[in-house]
Amino acid sequence: MSLFAKKSLSAMLAQANTGESGLKRTLGAGNLVALGIGAIIGAGLFVRTAAAAGQAAGPAVTISFIIAAIGCAFAGLCYAEFAAMIPISGSAYAYSYVTMGEIVAWIIGWALVMEYALGAATVSIAWSEYLNKLLGGAIPYEWCHSPFESFTDSSGVLHQGILNAPALIVLLLVTLLLIKGTSESALVNAIIVFIKVAIVLMFIFIGWQFINPANHTPYMIPEGTPPVTDSAGKVIADYSGVFKHGWGGVLGGAAIVFFAFIGFDAVSTAAQEAKNPKRDMPIGILGSLVVCTILYILFGHVLTGVANWKEFVDPEKGREASVAYAISTYMTGYGWLATAVTVAILAGFTSVILVMLMGQSRIFYSMSNDGLIPKVFGDLHPKFKTPYKANWILFIFVGLFAAFVPGHVAGDLTSFGTLFAFVLVSIGVWVLRVKSPEIERPFRTPLAPVVSVLGAVICLAMIFALDKQTLIVAFGWMAIGLVVYFAYSKNKSKLRQQ
Repeated sequence: MSLFAKKSLSAMLAQANTGESGLKRTLGAGNLVALGIGAIIGAGLFVRTAAAAGQAAGPAVTISFIIAAIGCAFAGLCYAEFAAMIPISGSAYAYSYVTMGEIVAWIIGWALVMEYALGAATVSIAWSEYLNKLLGGAIPYEWCHSPFESFTDSSGVLHQGILNAPALIVLLLVTLLLIKGTSESALVNAIIVFIKVAIVLMFIFIGWQFINPANHTPYMIPEGTPPVTDSAGKVIADYSGVFKHGWGGVLGGAAIVFFAFIGFDAVSTAAQEAKNPKRDMPIGILGSLVVCTILYILFGHVLTGVANWKEFVDPEKGREASVAYAISTYMTGYGWLATAVTVAILAGFTSVILVMLMGQSRIFYSMSNDGLIPKVFGDLHPKFKTPYKANWILFIFVGLFAAFVPGHVAGDLTSFGTLFAFVLVSIGVWVLRVKSPEIERPFRTPLAPVVSVLGAVICLAMIFALDKQTLIVAFGWMAIGLVVYFAYSKNKSKLRQQ
C-alpha cells in the first residue's frame, strides 16, 4: 500500500456522526470562542511581544502582529472550512489524512507535538516567571529556571538554574482538571478569559496616556544597531542578522509573535465535542482570531510606547515580566495595576495551558484510533469520558520540557510546528476542492485557491525567518518522527491492516 494512502472521508464523517469515539458533545459557539481566546491570549501577548520587540522588530512589533495575523487569517479560513466539513478531533492531522495521505498525516501529527505540547511547556515556564514576579522574587532563580539558563546579577554573582518547579505544579493542576471533564474545563476557561481580557483592556486604556512618542522613533530597529550586553558584558541581543533589523526584523518579529496566534487552530481539535460543529466551528475559529488580533496590535503599541524596546532585552529589567515592569517603572500611581496584571496573566496562562493540553490529547486520541501510536493514548476514562491516560503521559513529557528546557527554545519550536500545520491545512483545502468538489461544505474558504496559496506562502516565509538553531532542532525532531513511523506506525496502521 502506498505511503500516501488516504483515509476515507465518508468513513471519517460516519465516525463523527455516530459518536463512535465516545467523546461528549458539550461545547457551543460561545464555549469555542472562549477556548480560542483562552489559548491565544497568553504567553504570546505578555511575553513574546516584548521578546519580538527586543530581539528583532522594535516598536514595529505592531506591524509584526499584522503580518502574522494575515498569515493566520488565510490559514484560519482554511481551518474553518475543514472543521465545519469534517467535525472530528484531530485537527490538521485528520485533515491531512483525508487529503494528502498517511505519511503526510503522520508528519503533521508529529509536528503538532511541537505546537501543543511544547506550547504548553512554554506557557508554563512563563507562568513560573510571573508567579515569581508576583511574589517579589521570593522563588530562588535556581528553582524557577532551566539548568541551561544563567545570569549574572548587578553584584557580579552568577546564578545557574536547576529546575523549574512552579511550571511543574501548574501542569499537574491543569492535567487533573482536564481528566475531570471537558465541560468543567470549558467553564473554568470561560471565567479566566473574562478576567484576562478585562485586564488587557484596562492596560491599553490606562497605558495610552503614558505613551512616550520618543520610544516609537525610529519605528524599526536601524541597521548597524550595536549589540546589547548585560551587566557582565555578555552579548544578549545582536542585530546584525537580516531578520534582526529593518523590515527583515519586522518579519523576524512576526515569526516570534506568531506563537501568540496558535489558539484559534486549537479550537478545531474540539470539533467532535461541539454541539453544532457546522455552524459553531467557523464562529469559534474566526471569531477568536479577530478579537485577539485587534487586542494584540493595540497592546503592542502601548507596551513599546510606555517603555523603550531595548529594555525588553535585559532579563534584570523587562524581558521576563515586561508588562509589570513597564507599569511599575513608568506608570506612576498605578502600582496596583501591575499586581492586577500579574494575577490576571497567571490566570490567563493557566487557560492557555489547559487548551494546549486538551488539543494535544485529542490529536493523540485520533492518532491512537488510527493505530499510528499505542492504544493507551486512546483509552477513555470510564466515568468522565476523557483520554485520561494520554493526559498523564502528556504531563510527564511536557513537565520534562518545562522543568529543564529554556522557554525561548520551546517557544520557537512551537512556532515551527504551528506554521508547518498551517501550510499543510492551507494546501489541503485546495487539494480537496479539486479532488472532491461535490462534498457538502457548510463553510467555504473565499477566493480559493488564492487564499490557500497565500496562507501557505506566508507561513513558509515565517518558517524560514526562524533562527537557524530552531530549524535544525525542528528538522531533527521530524527525522525522529519518520524513524518512529517506519519502525512502528506503518506496521500498526489500521488503514493498512484493512
